[in-house]
Amino acid sequence: MTTPGSPPNQFTVPGSTGAQIPLVTEPAVDRNASMGALVKDVTTHMSTLVRSEIELAKLEITQSVKTGATGGAFFAVAAVIGAFSMFFFWFMVAWILAIWLPTWAAFTIVFFVMVLMAGLFAFLGLRKVKKVRKPEKTIASLEATAAALKTAATGS
Repeated sequence: MTTPGSPPNQFTVPGSTGAQIPLVTEPAVDRNASMGALVKDVTTHMSTLVRSEIELAKLEITQSVKTGATGGAFFAVAAVIGAFSMFFFWFMVAWILAIWLPTWAAFTIVFFVMVLMAGLFAFLGLRKVKKVRKPEKTIASLEATAAALKTAATGS
């Protein structure tokens, strides 16, 4: 992949500034080439293929991340507006209670209801956090992969 200001590589489409995925036609194959030249060509093609796949993955992931970040920003704005709206909701509840009770009693009741709700949600959150476990399946899979690679490398 080339960076802005650097000369294009052999796979860059002339005049392009985007992704460096090869878009040129392949040269004709020399049927009389030596085994070393063929291996070199295969290595070059595999390297190009892997780089192209990585570049494509980067482009797709970047687009997905941008879309997800935009959606997340909208959710964050909605959460902030909802949080500020709750302030007015609880004031409304207190003033409705103040119709039948003294104002100080109505606001005290609303305060204690809010404290009880906060305590309840803190308790529920604590219970959920205590249930978090390490990723045992992933760890086992990685250990199995490492063992298989070690076995393949040693040939036993």
